[in-house]
Amino acid sequence: MSIVELKGIYTAYEGGEKAVIKDLSLRVERGEYVVIGGPNSAGKTTLLESINGLIKITHGSASVCGLNVSSQADEVRRRVGYVIQNFYFDPFTPFTVEQVVMMGRFGRLGLMNRPGRADYDAAQRAISLVGIEDLAHKTIGTCSGGQQQKAMIAHNIAKEPEVMMLDEPFSNLDFVAREYLQGVFKRMVRTGVPILMVAHAFDGLPDIPIHLVVMNQGRISYDRNCRAEEVEGIIRKECGVSENARVADRK
Repeated sequence: MSIVELKGIYTAYEGGEKAVIKDLSLRVERGEYVVIGGPNSAGKTTLLESINGLIKITHGSASVCGLNVSSQADEVRRRVGYVIQNFYFDPFTPFTVEQVVMMGRFGRLGLMNRPGRADYDAAQRAISLVGIEDLAHKTIGTCSGGQQQKAMIAHNIAKEPEVMMLDEPFSNLDFVAREYLQGVFKRMVRTGVPILMVAHAFDGLPDIPIHLVVMNQGRISYDRNCRAEEVEGIIRKECGVSENARVADRK
């Protein structure tokens, strides 16, 4: 069984009458690096929310880690890491970066259980892996947007997820940081953890096969493997962006 398997799903936001995701099917295997691209309002974020059980699936079926998303959403979220788009902490948030990363363990522990040595070790490994040791004792609210983004990535890595989902994880980061973190995600893929990443910037993708998913108006228009250097061109072609526009974007 695929670790993520969606069959003909339709989803709509609560109170909404119009489906955002329409008759969508997708399979993701362990150790795949999935890039999800497409124009604004194509349904990319909604797809991640559907996989994570955050939005109701009205028709079709979805399973993640062998669990039924509709009836076992809480357990799905315990097993899935999800870095949401443009999340910011209030400047007065008192928790340190280390504490925020440690909170990634609570889904596994349950709120009533105290963390043990294995939990602290997992948090420290995540901090080291993301390269934010120098921020560990800094309060998260005083960190820059990029630093907070790295902390939330570490938070989800500390969770030791079976699936890792990221929605525009590089929006506040420079090229060097993006390239470094792409290497981190490549290492996760090699351990069998699939990466599902919604993105608009495709520089620095790892030199491994990319499972590219292109969305348009709540549907998938492209779903197959390609090389990292082909990703941007395929997405632009699927979205009807000409080569002339592509060149103009870079001027």
